[in-house]
Amino acid sequence: MLTVPRSVVVWAYPEPTDMRKGYNGLYALVMNGLGRDPLSGELFVFVNKNRTLCKVLMWDGTGLCIFMKRLERGRFAALWRRSEEGAEVQLTASELALFIEGAEMIGRRALSPKEIRFKA
Repeated sequence: MLTVPRSVVVWAYPEPTDMRKGYNGLYALVMNGLGRDPLSGELFVFVNKNRTLCKVLMWDGTGLCIFMKRLERGRFAALWRRSEEGAEVQLTASELALFIEGAEMIGRRALSPKEIRFKA
């Protein structure tokens, strides 16, 4: 189980990904494909074409971590269908947890309330 605080931003790569990619390959997808900094503390989710494998790339402050899961039955949600061509897909920590569990509703509609922001 990957525990993530609500304040952490989660980005899903909007296309199927070759799961043979390791640290450097996923790092490059984040930099070039999403235009984001992999060392920002945000999480980045990748799914293969068959939607049976997913990887999460995370910077923990000392190094890059990759978490991987293979579903034995069913498929992960097709997050790239939620976006327009090349558009970014953002998830909450709760949606990430449901996605990793294999929930089918992820990407079809918002499942978490919007973040509350107070003005200082």
